[in-house]
Amino acid sequence: MKLASIRLVASDIRGMVAFYELVTSYRADWLAPVFAEIVTPGAALAIGSVETVALFKAGSAEPRANKTAILEFMVADVDAEFARLKDQVEVVHEPKDLPWGNRTVQFADPEGTRVALYTPITEAARRRFSGR
Repeated sequence: MKLASIRLVASDIRGMVAFYELVTSYRADWLAPVFAEIVTPGAALAIGSVETVALFKAGSAEPRANKTAILEFMVADVDAEFARLKDQVEVVHEPKDLPWGNRTVQFADPEGTRVALYTPITEAARRRFSGR
């Protein structure tokens, strides 16, 4: 099994897509007016408007309701990414080192989902991610 995609439901799909294009530096592929994907080397980030929920089961997902997930993107230099983004997005916390060997920064997307960028900084952390 391979994690292929994470999907976010957005009340403002254009704002969400613009945020993730800025953060990831990848352009979105608009597959429909209510659905876009940002394909990265590891997985795709799908963003659907609230109207797409009814295609599956009405009420099964809602925008701005996430309090459990943090989307994480591994980057070459978390401090450089922080410098690039800090004045353009909502900062949750500035770069800091974590006990498991990553240096991370966290932002909030326009709908409130937390987005972390991290760089493995210890040898053990670099080994963990060397095959990804």
